[in-house]
Amino acid sequence: MSKWTAADIEDQTGRRYVITGANSGLGAETAKALAKAGATVTLACRNVNKAQPVAADIGPNATVAQLDLADLASVRTFAEKFDGADVLINNAGVMAIPFKRTADGFEMQMGTNHLGHFVLTALVLPKITDRVVTLSSSMHQIGRIDLDDLNWDKRKYRRWRAYGDSKMANLMFGKELAERLAASGSSTSSMVAHPGYAATELQGRSETIEDVFMKFGNKIFAQSASGGALPTLYAATSPDTTNGGYYGPTEMFGSRGAPGPSGHSKLADDAAIRDELWRVSEKLTDTEFTV
Repeated sequence: MSKWTAADIEDQTGRRYVITGANSGLGAETAKALAKAGATVTLACRNVNKAQPVAADIGPNATVAQLDLADLASVRTFAEKFDGADVLINNAGVMAIPFKRTADGFEMQMGTNHLGHFVLTALVLPKITDRVVTLSSSMHQIGRIDLDDLNWDKRKYRRWRAYGDSKMANLMFGKELAERLAASGSSTSSMVAHPGYAATELQGRSETIEDVFMKFGNKIFAQSASGGALPTLYAATSPDTTNGGYYGPTEMFGSRGAPGPSGHSKLADDAAIRDELWRVSEKLTDTEFTV
């Protein structure tokens, strides 16, 4: 069996995709590959000035829309203008940054990576006709969802643990959404993907000495951003995926290579925690998410 590449993407002519954080890195590479296959792509980004050159490089199949996942007012404004798509790709994220809070007072990593996408998906899901793909990370393995302190109000902040928590939340959300969609009889599906170890602008934002090592690792060990985008592209386009599936690189212990089904922490299968995370996310964001 040959290894799946972007060349295996079926003709996407007539299909519409919304990709959050598509101004650089994995999101930009995902948008480029989809547009090359014929799709129309919307680059939903906080920094529209950085997104415009990417859209211009792609050509007439690309448009840019303002979306700041760290500000729920921006998320709601985007959703009000949203006129539908086949696929929503929840790609945007921040990693291991110093302690900050979103416009709504959430810890920045949980607020951006999970809660912003949770609200976005809740608001636009009725207009998504095919599937939702949410980006997690192999770092979800260090995540332990603290439902009593999701926003680090009580705990001493630990940036990597906070990142792992947010990525575990992404994985749990994608899997819980899949089960709720199936239970409702919906034809829309939900998948989760992770890029393995890919060189992107996500690294180097910790404002610590770790940035030096991460940038060195990007040059020596990491695969390219286009390589890291393959699991997302596979989850978003392949007819061989399944609702609730988790996809990532299949070589070098899941750090690189062709995409396929990926292993994950057993914690992500805990239905009780997933259900409570959903409830807490609704409460924190004042958003009713009924599938």
